[in-house]
Amino acid sequence: MNKGVCVVVGAGPGNGAAIGAEFATAGYGVALCARHKNRLNEMAEKIPGASTYAYDVKDTAVAPEVFTRIRQEIGPVNVLIYNAGAGAFANIDDATPEDFQSAWEVNCRGLFIAVKEVLPDMRAAGKGSIVIIGATASIKGGANFTPFASAKAGQRGLAQSLARYLGPERIHVSYVILDGVINLPRTRQMMPDRTDEFFLEPEQIAKTVFFLAQQLPQAWSFELDLRPFGEKW
Repeated sequence: MNKGVCVVVGAGPGNGAAIGAEFATAGYGVALCARHKNRLNEMAEKIPGASTYAYDVKDTAVAPEVFTRIRQEIGPVNVLIYNAGAGAFANIDDATPEDFQSAWEVNCRGLFIAVKEVLPDMRAAGKGSIVIIGATASIKGGANFTPFASAKAGQRGLAQSLARYLGPERIHVSYVILDGVINLPRTRQMMPDRTDEFFLEPEQIAKTVFFLAQQLPQAWSFELDLRPFGEKW
């Protein structure tokens, strides 16, 4: 059963891989996009039918080529998951202008360009879903998160603008705020004394992302936050 094409931008071994697997299991053709093709290929081996595309969201010139290849090789894009996110965790004294610029390029400009690329497909179909993976920093700027928090707040504002503008065209834009530490080998190594329940599970995040992409326009969600039950908030 072919339900369409889901593109995961910023596909890493945690959330990105889990989201790709969730959509592939449901019958979507899945395009995994990230900077490192070898890592993508390793992930794709565990996701039936997934295709991989080297894509650095900071390289503005490469986006048209990547999305053209996706259309030619898999088909028009029905769902875009924007999971790319980066930023230096530093205060105003320690952060550099380069840190600040880089965070905005990944979180805001990268999203802007990816949406531009998928809109023709979604408009031709008369519907579509764009799910953006955010963070607590988008609504709460920590003292030592100057580049990251500012860029995530900008990303959330961009998502709101997109949702309002594209909603009447039956293109659903939603924003997922992740409030917690993702369960990854490197985070477990950094926090060896934490129990399983402390961490956000990528597979559970993926189920929520899939749910958002299936919502009907009579009851759309814009913003949804996810955290393990023990997280302070």
